[in-house]
Parts: sequence; structure tokens; C-alpha cells
Amino acid sequence: MGGAATAVLRVESGKRVRSSLVIVVVFALLAAMYFSMFPSVQEEMEVLEDAFPAFFFDLFGIEALHTIEGFIAAEIYSFFWIVLVGIYFAYVGAGMIARDVDERKMDLTLSNPISRESVVLQKVAALWVPLVVLNVGVGAIVFLGGAIIGEPFDPVAVAMVHLLSVPYLLVCAAIGLVCSVAIDRVRTARATALTVVFALWLVDSVSRLDDNYEWIGAAGPSRYYDETAILVREEYAYGDAGTLLAAFVVLVGVAVLLFARRDI
Repeated sequence: MGGAATAVLRVESGKRVRSSLVIVVVFALLAAMYFSMFPSVQEEMEVLEDAFPAFFFDLFGIEALHTIEGFIAAEIYSFFWIVLVGIYFAYVGAGMIARDVDERKMDLTLSNPISRESVVLQKVAALWVPLVVLNVGVGAIVFLGGAIIGEPFDPVAVAMVHLLSVPYLLVCAAIGLVCSVAIDRVRTARATALTVVFALWLVDSVSRLDDNYEWIGAAGPSRYYDETAILVREEYAYGDAGTLLAAFVVLVGVAVLLFARRDI
């Protein structure tokens, strides 16, 4: 009975291993390129900071490009981690329910002695695989990369930039999950989730350019995760992480309620 009760979790966890490892390899290649570039472009980064208008750096949350912390925060975390990995989690979340419904596998799953609530929660719990693999793998790559070129990172800052990204990534996945239970077609659910996550990031970024409109971006999860503040200034916004975790719980709760009431 215990094995049957966690069957969905075990199956879903196994599905996440390969894609997570592939992403780590991609990040390793990106990191190798950027770390190899930094010693030769470090002085040019100071010139670049003076040459570009301030709004460009505000748009992407970039600062201190002449330091290894600012450079890696800008080149790896500000776009690849926040946007692309966030979209990956939204993609995974959007396929959790809609894929099985679209492929007519959900009827078979629900024919077993398992509740709909348990199906959703076990699929969400399987996110532990990409969360652990990506955060540990990429964190180790960044820390070792800095040490290899003689620009060591503070290990606490590297650990925190990944630890505090977990609530952000969970919210992205939960946005996808809500789309997954609300939309039958998996391709439509995924496209919707990706669009929502990207649009929220874009609105948040653009709204930072004007103090009068900054409040508009408050609905975006990226507003509550500042990778540059963590790596460059070693500022850890635990309250913002708590806000994201609360949003994650609410979104999962909404998804559970919607799935429990819908016809399959």
C-alpha cells in the first residue's frame, strides 16, 4: 500500500532526471564561456558601465559588471536562470495534468485507489528532482568557475542565490500547474504558462524604469527574487522568499480545487 500510495511521485521523479541533467550541462558550457571571458573583459566592463544609459542596467537589474559577482549575476542569472529556467519550470508544471488528460492516461491513474488531490500533490512533489539537480549542479559550477580563474565567490552568497531561487521557481511551476488543470490540451497549457511567466518578467522589468509605475510589476514573481542583490551586495530578502512560498501554496491550492471539481 505504501508503494502504491507514492507511485505517482516515483514515476514523475524519474521523468525529471534526464532533462535536469541536460540543463546542468548547458549551464556548464555557458559558465565555461563566461568565466573564460571575464579576465580579458574585466576592464572593458567598467567602460561599458559608463557608456550605457542607466535605464539599460535598471531594466535587467545589472550592476558592478567589473566584478565577478556582478558579471556572473548579469550573464548567467539575470536572464538564463530567471527567465529560461523559470520557463522550464512553467513548462513542466503545465504538463503535469494536461499531458495525462490529453493522452488519456489520467483515467487509468484515477482508476487506482488514489485521490485527485494526491495525484496533483505527488506530481508537484516530484519537482524536488530538478530543484536539487539544478541548484546543486549550477551552484557548484559557478563556485568552482570563480576559484579556477582566481576570482572566488563567497560560498554563502552562491548558496543563497540558489536557495532563494527555489520559491521563485516553485511559483513558475505552480503557474504552469494552474494552466494544466484549467486547459485540456497540453500544448495550449504549456504555451499559456510560458507566455504568462515571460510576460510577468517583462512587465516587472519594464515597470522598474519609472517609479510611478513600479507597482505594476508587483504581481510578477521575479520582483521578489533579486540575484544581483544576493551575489553583489549579499542582501538576502527572506521576506520576499516567504511571499513567493505563500503564492506557491495558494496556486497549488487553486489547482487542487479545480482538478477535484472537473470532469475527466
